[in-house]
Amino acid sequence: MEFNNIGLFSENIEQDEPKKAKINVNENPNLKNIKEMGTQNIPSINNRIQFLTIIGHVEGHSASPPQNKSTKYEHIIPQLVAVEQNKEIEGFLVILNTVGGDVEAGLAIAEMITSLSKPTVSLVLGGSHSIGVPLATSCDYSFIVPTATMTIHPIRMNGLVIGVPQTFKYFEKMQQRIIDFVIRTSQIPREKFVELMNETDEIANDIGSILIGEKAVELGLIDEVGGLSKALEKLNEMILERREEIEEKNVPSTDENKDIVINENTTEESILLDETSAHKAVLNQNQE
Repeated sequence: MEFNNIGLFSENIEQDEPKKAKINVNENPNLKNIKEMGTQNIPSINNRIQFLTIIGHVEGHSASPPQNKSTKYEHIIPQLVAVEQNKEIEGFLVILNTVGGDVEAGLAIAEMITSLSKPTVSLVLGGSHSIGVPLATSCDYSFIVPTATMTIHPIRMNGLVIGVPQTFKYFEKMQQRIIDFVIRTSQIPREKFVELMNETDEIANDIGSILIGEKAVELGLIDEVGGLSKALEKLNEMILERREEIEEKNVPSTDENKDIVINENTTEESILLDETSAHKAVLNQNQE
């Protein structure tokens, strides 16, 4: 017997509490998808096309703040190597929505994408600013949605800056690397790109230019205005063209076929001549 809170005596009766069933989310794929993606049905993806998203800040040798979303180049580079080596992958789609970031890391990713032997298509969604510009032009063909923006401006440096002429020469060399890459992988003239980079009337507290959708296409920076469906349609078209080129290389030419036929006929004729001469030699021996 014990005295309870309301002033009445009651017996202390222990009751077995029902045990809660433990659900292992990792064992149930539907629950895991709900937890991670907010939906239980995730459509399967065609293995012929590998896609890559470059979002947020392009992280370089220094880690980004934990509250920033970032794309790490040490995660991207192994994927690009796998795309090149995997024979089942026939095309590569890059989806961009980035504010820019580390110049070295961004150029490293852009150069690797450009060097892929398989068809590549880029799609700019939201924005592809700063070092995101060469990332967008690195593919064989590029798309931008009508509302997406691209900011072109000179490079910046964080941390300690030594005020000597050598520092500014280094800035100029870094800038030339970016300019050379963009000119090499797009249709925009060098003079126009440098003019946009040094524009002073577009941004209030900085120099540079902001290009929106159609304007980037008019200047030759991006190939076409379009969304996901157009990007995939173009990529599939490029995949079919590459298949036809490979098949043409594997089929021997007509001259090679003639050589093969002539060699086969020559071999058959030489065999018949050898048999005839051997038969004549036997007859001559018998006559003697």
